[in-house]
Amino acid sequence: MPPHCDTLDGPVVTAAKKALEARNVDLILPYVPKKDEAEIIRSFEKVMKIRKDEGAREIADLYFFETVVRVHRMGEGASYTGLKPAGLNEGPVIPVAEKALESGSPDELINIISEMVREQVTHRLHHVMHLKEYASQSVDAAREYVEAMLGLQVWAHAIHERIHGEAHAGHEHAHG
Repeated sequence: MPPHCDTLDGPVVTAAKKALEARNVDLILPYVPKKDEAEIIRSFEKVMKIRKDEGAREIADLYFFETVVRVHRMGEGASYTGLKPAGLNEGPVIPVAEKALESGSPDELINIISEMVREQVTHRLHHVMHLKEYASQSVDAAREYVEAMLGLQVWAHAIHERIHGEAHAGHEHAHG
């Protein structure tokens, strides 16, 4: 998973900042499982009291960001390894997905994902076909071919499963 939800410029911390500035905990609650709302509300209330002191504001905010990201990551079934700095490379797809969400147009996201799949299928199939040419020369060569051939099939099946599965099972808490 690329850095995103656990970065200081990711969507969870961005929502947490908005919640603190607006003094409205409801702005961060959609990012955590319903069962964990009470923890976030308690944390928010503590931080709002401490934020009144300008010297403690930065530490209080950081505590809140860490709390909401930790609870969010747990809701995804992922481990929390601390907040990551802003500006990390999220790979090519997340910025395009964010742009699609802003514009409402899927075209660029469809194009980038389609091209990635096309390149990978082509590369993997060419590799398998190359190995197939030598598969009859020895058991080791046949084994290498079979491993690559089955690898292509398993990889293609995994893509199929991802396409037809939940987009991000851990985010289902945002919907109910």
